[in-house]
Amino acid sequence: MNMSEAFVAYEAVRHRLPAVVRDGACQRLPDLDALADSTDTFLLDAFGVLNIGETAIEGAPARVAGLQNAGKRVVVVSNAAGYPHSTLMEKYKRLGYDFAPEDVITSRKTVLHALSSEPKRRWGLVAQESFGDEGIEHLDFAFLSDDASDYDAVDGFLMLGSSNWTDERQALLEASLTRTARPVFVGNPDIVAPREHGFSTEPGHFAHQLADRTGTVPQFFGKPFMNIFELAFEQLGGCDPARTVMVGDSLHTDILGGQIAGTKTALIAGFGFFDGHDVSQPIATSGIVPDFILDRP
Repeated sequence: MNMSEAFVAYEAVRHRLPAVVRDGACQRLPDLDALADSTDTFLLDAFGVLNIGETAIEGAPARVAGLQNAGKRVVVVSNAAGYPHSTLMEKYKRLGYDFAPEDVITSRKTVLHALSSEPKRRWGLVAQESFGDEGIEHLDFAFLSDDASDYDAVDGFLMLGSSNWTDERQALLEASLTRTARPVFVGNPDIVAPREHGFSTEPGHFAHQLADRTGTVPQFFGKPFMNIFELAFEQLGGCDPARTVMVGDSLHTDILGGQIAGTKTALIAGFGFFDGHDVSQPIATSGIVPDFILDRP
């Protein structure tokens, strides 16, 4: 997908996303430093704010370090469900960031937290098997691949990562759900993510597709849904929403999610989802209006 196609895809699933609760002022500012005087807590998306794929955004590590050194609380709030926590921490360190493990809140953590109160099930797992079972070793699960019988043998489906997911596997999943409806938990609501050479296709794309084709309504964990923010606020031990800002490159996940959570919101316009595009028309079309528009992190 390109940006325009991805935007249309998000607009097409608005009925499964939270409703807009307020408008912002769309105040144009250069970067995160311009928010420092009015902000105590920064909630940062990863892709499009900290990095593009496996590459740090130029200047972002130094900017984040400066905020941390100024006493600001800087927390990553990311829909990166496909990666074990240790893998993410190693990645951020490699890119030049210094985050404490507890200051990286992911949709993976969020969905696993929710599963702790769910009935015991055997899960069919949509994820990259090469990443191992860190954090999910306590679950009864089977990685899904190309054997149709595996899909019918589980009690529910858990979608964490789609880097190895194919249209053929998606067809097997949809056929199995059509035969027997079961719960589908989605640990990454993103439809796309910005990478070095364009957008990757994320679990949210496949989850909405199966909902359209099978009638099974997935449960989503991560931005823009409140569950990930509840986990972040619990980790923070409380924060003043009026002095907290959610910073991201996506209207439909970061900005909408921050508004639902009651924080201020800042859209990164020059990197990530809208890189090279004017954000005015997408804001007007979607009705998702951030408080701030930043040229860069």
